[in-house]
Amino acid sequence: MTTATDTIRPNRPRGASLRVYLPWTDSAGRFSPLVLVVFLALLTPAVLLAFDAAIGNLGPRPWNIAIHRVGWWTVVFLLASLAVTPLRRTLRWNSLIGVRRMIGVAAFVAAAFHLVLYAGEQAWDLLKVSSEIVLRIYLAIGLAALLSLGALAATSTDAMVRRLGGKRWQFLHRLTYPVAVLALIHFFMQIKADITQPILFSGLFVWLMAYRLWRNRLSDPGTGGLVALAIAAALLTATGETAGIAWTYHAPMWTIIQAHFDTAIGIRPAWWVLGAGLAVAAASAFRRQPRRALA
Repeated sequence: MTTATDTIRPNRPRGASLRVYLPWTDSAGRFSPLVLVVFLALLTPAVLLAFDAAIGNLGPRPWNIAIHRVGWWTVVFLLASLAVTPLRRTLRWNSLIGVRRMIGVAAFVAAAFHLVLYAGEQAWDLLKVSSEIVLRIYLAIGLAALLSLGALAATSTDAMVRRLGGKRWQFLHRLTYPVAVLALIHFFMQIKADITQPILFSGLFVWLMAYRLWRNRLSDPGTGGLVALAIAAALLTATGETAGIAWTYHAPMWTIIQAHFDTAIGIRPAWWVLGAGLAVAAASAFRRQPRRALA
């Protein structure tokens, strides 16, 4: 488990106090290619959305398209922030801890923009927006996730870590897990037909939580453990999708199970989850190999 100390910036050289806030410097104020790449990756969806809006490429319902696109990226950013710790430990890539805060704040900004766009779709009628949130449960769930993300973003600074203390800060920031659950529920409930993407994101979330559970109970999983986690997460994803479709559409369960192996209708989420998990296991095995001395 990542500690509060991991988030506090180390002692910085004189003159670096302002440079550390630039989106291309690390915690010591030095230029970091990783930080720059992550910043540009987080910024790219907003740039593409603005470009599509400017050229009228958002279709006949531009507000609605923009809302769903930003909501999609919010979930991606949230899962990416949860992926930092597993990837940092399995790949032995400690520099990743330096971008976790940026990704988490980006998730909050995207969620807030998601709500702003919804208000825009409602012609900025805040009374109507408020009433819709009260009357529609999936909107209330989304608002709860947004408010929780706001609390996490507001307490992500070094000063707040010191003010709250390590244990209280860690307890508060474990809200990230239920927030992700709320975001996924919100995603499921606002989808009208194809639930492929919510299922995929849920499967990835299962892997992320299973990794944490394994590590907390048994220590860091080795390559075999990561393979087992990938298989377990994929099976749970397939089971969840099968049960959900069977219950919602009253479809024969065996037909749905067979569909998981029918590539003609596309690769089902469970296979993507399995592939992602096995990729992490393979990368971890490669990183664990002893480096041979150069001849």
